[in-house]
Amino acid sequence: MARLEDEFRNILVSHSSPINSDSLMLSSSSSSHLEVDEDGSSSNNGNEEDDQQEEEETDLLKRSGSSASTGSATVRLPTGRGSYSRSTSSIREIELIPIESVIHLSWIARRMVSAGYLRECIQVYGSVRKSAVDSSFRRLGIEKLSIGDVQRLNWEALEQKIRRWIRAAKICVRVVFASEKLLCEHVFDSVGAVNIHEACFMETVKGPAIQLFNFAEAISISRRSPEKLFKILDLHDALIELLPDIESVFDLKSSDSIRVQAAEILSRLAEAARGILSEFENAVLREPSRVPVPGGTIHPLTRYVMNYISLISEYRPTLIDLIMSKPSRNATDSNTPDFDFSELENNKGPLALHLIWIIVILQFNLEGKSKYYKNAALSHLFIMNNAHYIVQKIKGSPELREMIGDLYLRKLTGKFRQAATYYQRAAWVKVLYCLRDEGLHTKGSFSSGVSRSALRERFKSFNALFEEVHRVQSQWLVPDSQLREELKISILEKLSPAYRSFLGRFRSHIESGKHPENYIKISVEDLETEVLDLFEGYSATQHLRRRSE
Repeated sequence: MARLEDEFRNILVSHSSPINSDSLMLSSSSSSHLEVDEDGSSSNNGNEEDDQQEEEETDLLKRSGSSASTGSATVRLPTGRGSYSRSTSSIREIELIPIESVIHLSWIARRMVSAGYLRECIQVYGSVRKSAVDSSFRRLGIEKLSIGDVQRLNWEALEQKIRRWIRAAKICVRVVFASEKLLCEHVFDSVGAVNIHEACFMETVKGPAIQLFNFAEAISISRRSPEKLFKILDLHDALIELLPDIESVFDLKSSDSIRVQAAEILSRLAEAARGILSEFENAVLREPSRVPVPGGTIHPLTRYVMNYISLISEYRPTLIDLIMSKPSRNATDSNTPDFDFSELENNKGPLALHLIWIIVILQFNLEGKSKYYKNAALSHLFIMNNAHYIVQKIKGSPELREMIGDLYLRKLTGKFRQAATYYQRAAWVKVLYCLRDEGLHTKGSFSSGVSRSALRERFKSFNALFEEVHRVQSQWLVPDSQLREELKISILEKLSPAYRSFLGRFRSHIESGKHPENYIKISVEDLETEVLDLFEGYSATQHLRRRSE
């Protein structure tokens, strides 16, 4: 028996090298699923070593036929000098040990078991094959990390490991574990002992399987933060795709714990995603920055939130099944915006309502931030810029636009147009007020004479106000070029005709007196040119330089 045990071990050891592409069965019409980063680019943006490993893993999946295939399972059993393989759905079982050696192993196993060495046979087989699985794990980049180790990693390193885990997990379940199970069946099928192949399979893969799924479990129970949402959803998608394969490979009574662990991880990942979305809503509402952004431009919070929900909309197929309840608000909390969902609920699901709610609380926060501007016109310009950015982000994403819907999009469009109107009133009403006729006539009648002194004061007031508005607003920003031009045109449509008419009526009164150049300092053409200088974000120095030119 000792000699047979040594022979059994030696045969196993001689064929215990990790799975490599050369050992895999070629499969026609196969493809691999490439992971995609949040910015839409391929995930192989790491260093050359990561790229090479990804190519090897992709090749491994391709050669083993990672994509689902049609047709029934095909099995070639170890009879004679043939080979064995079996392919069902996305699972690809491969030949780990040559058939001649499998037959020899089976012969030795029968004799050891019949002589009462069942336990020794299982231990030898499990220890050697587990080492082979561990070697395959190392080649796939799966590290032995405890849950604590995973939770201590910084997020950048963890993102890379999640991408690698998703690729490797597919190979582990569909190729490595499935092939180990098939090998156990063929080595021990004719031994006669009840469930010995199950015992050997679990002796081989239980530790590695726990190691594999512990990583996903650590992610599912880690501290929640907004940046983790999309990788958690990637993990969730990968695991839900793998679940039928896990149930197929671990269909034995002794492997119940593996199936249960996978299902529980899936449930915790779903709960983590829901929790992160809820915490993100609160974070947007409570974002505390009080320093106004220079020039009333788009707030970093607006960019972050809109990019975030654009990505959320791309995960709609996953999240629509996870987000089952509509957002809730505390009606007694004055720090929460008042919003009536009733008019939207008829044709909007819970996920769409959550996205709309995020936009509502973003605008609520921005309204609060706008109050930190001392200039009322700049406050309205800030709201206009941010509301316009929100609208453009929605229009630029077909998925997001479909979820938000035209009804709420029209409300948002009205919001930035209203802010533009309020800005023009706050910024230009005093300038336009200088161009009225009231107060210039000596007897209060339009047919009466014009008071030259009052007219001179009016021109001086206009010049001073226009110069101040131009100086200040040249430093303000409207980053969207189309909106910037539309706003300038809208200002000129009111200001230019009013100034031209005022000059036409009263120029002669000034030019007939002394030093008219002290009062009529700007032509209509110059006025229009200076308005076209607005909203470019010039510094005070740049403004003076441009004026001197």
